[in-house]
Amino acid sequence: MFAKLPQTLTAPFGLLTDEAKLAFRSRPQGISKLYTTRHIAETDSYWDQYFTLFDTPSDVFSLISTHDIRRALLDSPENVATLIRVVTSRLFNLVSDHTFPSAPPASVASYATSFMKTSSAERNATKEALNSLRILQRVLPVVFEVEGESNAFELEVLWKKVEVDDEVVPTAPEQAPQFVIEDDDDGSESGHGSNTQSQTPQPKRTKTLPSLGEKLFTCVNDLLFCCGFSLPTKIQVDHYKINYVIWEKGVGSTTDSGPNHAYDSNKTEVLRLLLVLLSRQIYIPPAALFTHPSFYTLHVVRKTPRRDVLTLLCSLLNTVINSATTNNMTIASVAGKVPYNHLVFKGEDSRTALVGMCLQVLCVLLDFQSGPARDIVSDSGDATSSSPTAQTNAFRYFLAKLHRTQDFVFILSGIIAILEQQLAISNNLLPGSRKSVPYVPETIVLFWKIIELNKKFRAYLLDSDKAVDVLAHLLCYSLEIKDKPQQHGLCRALSYIIQTLSAESAFGNKLSSPINIQIPTKWVSQGASHGTAGDFIITSIYSIIATTSGSLNSIYPALIIALANAAPYFKNLSVVASNRLLQLFTSFSNPLFLLSDESHPRLLFLMLEVFNSVVFHHLSDNPNLLYAIITAQKTFEELGTFTLARGLREIQRVQQIKEEQASQPGRDRKDGTQQERASVESAHQEKLRLLKNDSDPAFAIALDIESASSSGEDLEAGLGGHEQTETRPLTSPPSENSPTTSTRTITAASEKARGKMKARRSLSSDTVNGDRMAAAGVGRNGFLPTQEWVTSWQQGLPLDTVMLVISELLPKIQNLQAGRQKANSAGAITDFLQSVTLTDVLPPAPVLYPRRFVWSDASIVWLTSLIWGGVYVHGMSPLGIWNSTNVRLFFVKHTQPPQRQITDTMSSVVGGLFSPTRQRPERSSTQ
Repeated sequence: MFAKLPQTLTAPFGLLTDEAKLAFRSRPQGISKLYTTRHIAETDSYWDQYFTLFDTPSDVFSLISTHDIRRALLDSPENVATLIRVVTSRLFNLVSDHTFPSAPPASVASYATSFMKTSSAERNATKEALNSLRILQRVLPVVFEVEGESNAFELEVLWKKVEVDDEVVPTAPEQAPQFVIEDDDDGSESGHGSNTQSQTPQPKRTKTLPSLGEKLFTCVNDLLFCCGFSLPTKIQVDHYKINYVIWEKGVGSTTDSGPNHAYDSNKTEVLRLLLVLLSRQIYIPPAALFTHPSFYTLHVVRKTPRRDVLTLLCSLLNTVINSATTNNMTIASVAGKVPYNHLVFKGEDSRTALVGMCLQVLCVLLDFQSGPARDIVSDSGDATSSSPTAQTNAFRYFLAKLHRTQDFVFILSGIIAILEQQLAISNNLLPGSRKSVPYVPETIVLFWKIIELNKKFRAYLLDSDKAVDVLAHLLCYSLEIKDKPQQHGLCRALSYIIQTLSAESAFGNKLSSPINIQIPTKWVSQGASHGTAGDFIITSIYSIIATTSGSLNSIYPALIIALANAAPYFKNLSVVASNRLLQLFTSFSNPLFLLSDESHPRLLFLMLEVFNSVVFHHLSDNPNLLYAIITAQKTFEELGTFTLARGLREIQRVQQIKEEQASQPGRDRKDGTQQERASVESAHQEKLRLLKNDSDPAFAIALDIESASSSGEDLEAGLGGHEQTETRPLTSPPSENSPTTSTRTITAASEKARGKMKARRSLSSDTVNGDRMAAAGVGRNGFLPTQEWVTSWQQGLPLDTVMLVISELLPKIQNLQAGRQKANSAGAITDFLQSVTLTDVLPPAPVLYPRRFVWSDASIVWLTSLIWGGVYVHGMSPLGIWNSTNVRLFFVKHTQPPQRQITDTMSSVVGGLFSPTRQRPERSSTQ
C-alpha cells in the first residue's frame, strides 16, 4: 500500500512536471520527433508542449540541446522553419490577446501552485510568452551557426516579404480622413464611387506585408514596454497595455516606478532574445564583418522608429546608471554583502542580471558599424572625422545628441559609483570576500563610447573635478587585471581610453591635482604616497609595463603616447615618478629591445619627446626629473653613437656573462647562493641610490652585469622575462646601459654635446657578415635588423634638447657637488634646478600636437570582437546560450578552472591576515 503512495500523489498533482520533462527527451513525441518526422504541420498538436512544458530558461536549454537543433536543420529543415513560425505566431497572438499578461502570483501558495500542472482551462499567457522567447533563444544561435555567411534559410523564414492584395477595409467615418483623404475627396466629387470605377478601370493594388523578422522586433519592443509584464499596471491608460515609458528616472524621465523582481526578470528574458538576434554577426569571420552586415542589427539601428529608439536607449542607460545608487533592500542585495557568500550561493539576483543585460545590449548597439550603418566621414579643416546620423545608427546618433548638464551629472556619477564599488572590493581587508562587480568591463566600454560619441560630455568630464577620479579608477582597474590573460583585451581598451583623454588640454591641466580616491596600498609606490595625478599615471604605466613580462606589448604604444601627450603639463613630479620615466627610457634604449622589433624605436622616440616637452614647458618645475636626466647622461650619449654592430656586441656580451654564470660545475651550491644573494642586494642598493638622488652621475658596469643576470626584480631584473625562442620586450633592467666603447669615446661624445650638437658616427665599416648572422637571431617574427634600418631611426631621435640641457647643467652641478658636503649637496642641487632657466640656449618650444586615438577598420573589428567575447563568456553560465556553436568572429579557448574549496579559501585568508608580508603587499610590483 505504501509503495504505491508516491505514484498516487504524483499522478494527479504532477508536482514540478518532472515526468513530462524527462519524457520530452525520451519519448517519440518529444524532441526527437523534430528531426525524425518530416513535414510536421503547423496545426499539429505536437507544438503545444513547447509552450506549456517548461518553467524556467534552464529547462529549455537543458531539454533542447544544440545537437538536436543542428540535426533537425540537416535532416528536417522544414520542421525548424515551422517551429520558428509557430512560436513567433503564438507570441504575436499572445501580445495582442486581452488575457496577456497573466496576473503574477501574489502569495507563496499561488507561487507554489505555478510549478504544478494546470488544466487546459487555466491558461497561463505569461508562461507561454516566456517559453516562446526561450525557444527562440535556443534555436536561433544554431540557425546562425549552420548558415554561416549564407543567409538562404533566414531569408526564406524570417526576412521574406509577401505581397498581398490591398483590400479596402471599412473604417469609421471619423477615421477615414486620417488614411484616405485623397480617395474620399475624389469619391465625393463624382458622387458615386461605383460609376467612377466602371468608367476608368483601376489597376489592382497590392501591399507588402512586413517580414517575420520585422514583426518579431516590433513584438520584442512591445514586450519591453508592456504593462503587467515589464511595466507596472498603474501606468496603463485605458485598455492600452503597450506604453513606451522610460523604465526609471534619469535621462529623459523624472519618475521612477520602483524595482520589481518579476518585471526585472521578464525584461531580462526579452533583452536576452534581443541579444541573441543581434548575435548574428559573431558567426561571420572578421574579414567579412563590414561586407556581410547582420540584417537583425541593421533593422534595429536603422528601421526602429525614433520614439522607440529614444525610449529604449534612455531605459537601458538609466537602468545601468541607477544600479550603483539604488537603495532597495532585497534578500539578494543583503546576502551579497556577507563575506564569502558568493562562494556558497552561485545564483545571481534579477537586478544584477538585468543591469548586465542592459549593458551588453547597449554596448552592442552603440558599437555596430557595418555596411550602411557606418559613420559618415567628413573633412573638418586639417583632419577628417566621422559621425553617426539617424539613418546610419540611430542609437549612436541620439547618444551623441545628449546635451543637458543634469544628464551629464547623472551619467558620470553613476559610472563612477560602479567603479567605486569595484575599487572597494579590491581594497577590502578580506581578500576575495566579496564578488567582483560582474559588469565592470561593459561599463568601461560604455564610458568609452560616450566620450567618443558625445563631445559635450567629454568636455564636461574634463572640466569637472571628477576627471582625476575617473583616471585613477581606470588605472587601478588596469593594475588589477594586468596579470589576467583573459582580460588583456580590456587592458588594451583602457590604454586607448587613457590615450583619448590625454589628447585633451583640459586633461593636462588636471594632472597637478591630487587624487581624492583611496588607492589600495599595493598600487602605491613606496615613498610616493598618493601624489598628484601626474605621478600616479607615470607610476601606473610603469607598473603595467614592468610587471607583465612583455605579455602586454601591444598596449605599450598607447600608454607611452598618453605620457607624451600629458608631458607638457607635468609639474612637480616626485622622485619616484621621475626615476620611473628614466627607467622606462633606459629599458627602451636597451639594444636587445631596440633590435628585436621594427616598431620598438618608436617607443624610444616617444620617451625622448616626454623629456623634451618637460624641458620646453616646465623646466624649473621638475627638478627631480632634470636631475634624473643628468645622471643618465651616458645613456643619451650612447644613443647618439649607436650602431648595429655595437648593439649586437653588447647583446652577445651580456648573454655570454649569463652563460658563464649559469655553467659553474666546480662551484659549491652554497657559494652560488651567496653570490646570487650578493647580486640581488647590489641591485637593490643601486635602486635605493637612484631613488635617493645619489650624486654619482654614472652607472656602474659591474652592477649592470649583475642586475642583467638576475630575473625576478621587476624592471631592474629582466622586465621582459626570458630571452629564448620568443624575444620578450624590455628584457633588460633600466640601469643596464653598460658602455661598450672606451672612456675616450664617451669623452669625445660629451665634448660634442657641449658644442650643442648630437654626435653621429660614420657607419661605413661596422656591418660584417658575423653581425648579420647575429642580427638574424635578435629579431623576432622574421624581422632582420640592418644598419640602414638603424640609421633611419637613429638619426631622427630628438636628442638635441636633452643633450643641450645636460651640457649646460652638468658642469654646474659638478661644481656644486665639489664645493659642498655630501649631506647638503642634494638640497643645493634641487634649489639650483628649481631656479634654472635655459631660454637663451633652447630653441623655441614646438607647437603642441597631441596624438589622438584614430579608429581604423582593424580597431573597429577588434572592439566588436572584444564586446561579443564578453557577451559570449557571460552567456556561458548558467544557460550556455552560444555554447557548442561554431563562433567565427573570435577564437574560443576553453580552460578548466582549478576547483577551490571554501576551507582552502578561508585558510588562505586567515593565513594572509597574520602573515608578516601582509604589511608589505605586492612589493615586487611597485619597485
